[in-house]
Amino acid sequence: MNWLLSCFVVLSCVLVGQAEVAPKHNVVWTSPSKDYNGSMPIGNGELAANVWVEPTGDLIFYISKSDAWSGGGPDPELLKLGRVRVRLDKPLFQEGSDFRQELDLKTGSITIRSSLGEQKRDVRFWIDANRPVVHIDIQSSVACTAEIALESWRAEGKWLVGRAQKDVILPSDGQTVRWYQRNVHSMFADSLKAQHLGDLAGQFQDPLIHRTFGGLISGEGLKSKNAQALVTSQPTRSLRVSIHALTAQTKTPEDWLAQLERQRKLTESVPMEEAWPAHIKWWQAFWDRSYVNVSGTPDAEATTLAYQLQRWVQASAGRGNYPIKFNGSLFTVDAVDAHWAFPDGQYSGPDYRRWGGPYWFQNTRLIYWPMLGSGDFDQMAPLFTMYRNMLPLLKERTRRYFGHEGVFFSETTQIWGLNRDCDFGKNNPGFYPTCAYMTYYWDGGLELSTMLLAYYQYTVDEVFVRETLLPIADQVVIFYDQHYPRTKEGKLHIAPSQVIETWHTAEDPITVIAGLRTVLTGLLGLPEPLTTAQQRARWQRLLSEVKALPMAEEAGKKWLKPAYEYSNKRNAENGELYAIFPYPIYGVGKPDLEIARETYARRANKRTGGWQQDAIQAALLGLTDQAKTCLVQNVTTENLMGGATEKAKRTDSRFPAFWGPNFDWIPDQCNGSVIINTLQCMLVQTDGKKIHLLPAWPKDWNVSFKLHAPYQTTVEGRVVNGELKDLKVTPESRRKDIVVFETVNKAK
Repeated sequence: MNWLLSCFVVLSCVLVGQAEVAPKHNVVWTSPSKDYNGSMPIGNGELAANVWVEPTGDLIFYISKSDAWSGGGPDPELLKLGRVRVRLDKPLFQEGSDFRQELDLKTGSITIRSSLGEQKRDVRFWIDANRPVVHIDIQSSVACTAEIALESWRAEGKWLVGRAQKDVILPSDGQTVRWYQRNVHSMFADSLKAQHLGDLAGQFQDPLIHRTFGGLISGEGLKSKNAQALVTSQPTRSLRVSIHALTAQTKTPEDWLAQLERQRKLTESVPMEEAWPAHIKWWQAFWDRSYVNVSGTPDAEATTLAYQLQRWVQASAGRGNYPIKFNGSLFTVDAVDAHWAFPDGQYSGPDYRRWGGPYWFQNTRLIYWPMLGSGDFDQMAPLFTMYRNMLPLLKERTRRYFGHEGVFFSETTQIWGLNRDCDFGKNNPGFYPTCAYMTYYWDGGLELSTMLLAYYQYTVDEVFVRETLLPIADQVVIFYDQHYPRTKEGKLHIAPSQVIETWHTAEDPITVIAGLRTVLTGLLGLPEPLTTAQQRARWQRLLSEVKALPMAEEAGKKWLKPAYEYSNKRNAENGELYAIFPYPIYGVGKPDLEIARETYARRANKRTGGWQQDAIQAALLGLTDQAKTCLVQNVTTENLMGGATEKAKRTDSRFPAFWGPNFDWIPDQCNGSVIINTLQCMLVQTDGKKIHLLPAWPKDWNVSFKLHAPYQTTVEGRVVNGELKDLKVTPESRRKDIVVFETVNKAK
């Protein structure tokens, strides 16, 4: 039995119309954890925690926030707020205790129950879905004393990264613990200067300087032991602890503290009798949006667990002020990384994450594509907002660098839009990054625009088109229109260029051609009242100038090429398959499917795991067996790094969905997102208004599902022994657009 099935979780397939997340999907541990590697993730989308109980019986947790950015140096880092330890004089665990720690998905909480003879303790740990506050509720059958202590490595000057300062722990006020980290330095102006935009620093808001983040610990019946710890005034059977968190850019630390106090009062003005039911209601609504419950084989059940828990991890971190970090999200813990030529690994502290604080679009986008199918549209907003906010600076960058209009988005980007300085290159006199992996790599703008168009198709939100989609997508296509020359035949000649990070020398790469064709066609498909005649004429003209996809042919067989001309291979991505995903030119129910399948069969890099896309592309081509094999490998074992077979997660990472490190870090959000996306594509694919059901569904897997489709549509049903049952389409008028494929798909 693999590790995923041995974590004390039993799965069951539930019927349509019943609660889609059964209690048996919960993660249950019956022993404490050795250390932070045995932590459970929990969050409200903005504020999050890693929670565990150590063998000493202490309850310990890290607190994280989506906008806790350091001042940089060399890059801004997303830091923890701190670590908190709750110690009872009658510990939560000791020799002979009955112990149970459970992640309750339906209520968005962690419960801990411990008993030893007549002594019983119940702990409920939750982060309010509607407010930035952590709650720890403790009930004991016998009166006990408690100490709640802030543990700050930064206050001690340890493992400071990204120009982090020592944490400021405020003097005791007798009732609370208060602390913060404040950026007294910022690399923002230096970044602009290093990339030939220094004179613009005063025209754009510095997102780092004076950014202050921290919290306040309080609780009824608690008094200060010292500046970092609270203790109970007297033994008690009931204890409630609250931790209020805030990030804000303020003129002074005192302004931040005053804002925190106002936030605390507002939060505490809501009675717990209202806050807790409202919290549960939010999580119930979340799980009601969509679900996929697979059964029939052990691998099917393991896949369901992976799907459910990855959605939990994403929802716990996906509603903040910044997008989810692909390399660990908000749930990284103390790092021992052997990747950088350290045979036994090097300890780097709780704030470490491999690849640091900047965003890689190639990795980040994988998190967001499956949110369309699951209906998690609110979680997509932080990604779109960050890129929309970059536009003013990036428009000016294009004018300064190239003397024309439009924007390009750097593959590796700081939160304000510029390259990582190390990618741009120190003392780089030119305008192209000196890092060979990034020199001509700005395809992310096309894929982001494709995602924006898909978001509109799903939501039919016309305000979104005006405020977000068109401001971004139109600027992206303007850049390509004005940046590249035409051939003598009047075709756009995309060179010099590259095929993502893999082929570093390329002319007319398929990734750009497929992206332009997809985006321009999507823009022209928007309702005419949302666009102008001038825009449509420009888009139509540019589309006519984009070359056909690069193609090879031999012995009557055709397949796609990475580019018209390409060389200098440096990575392991199959750029030719981007015309399948993320650009949906080929797929089930579309013309020339055999060309795409031949391309897939000839792909140079046959891998899965981490950010590899083979599983998604196989599902989109109706290659059931290959999609299933890759999916199960992502859930259990992976074919990574030179063909070696590795576990999907480290053995010391106790939580089942803490994937990685793989290419990135723990928990690897790319690996988990590919699991979600693949499973959805095996069940439902769309093409315009057509909805293809079961295009790549295995004959030995049963399933109950509810997924979203374009035009505000949901599709629900069950597959039992290869038979589709209880199909429900909302609205009913969309039923005519359903195309059901054979559930026994024999394509190889």
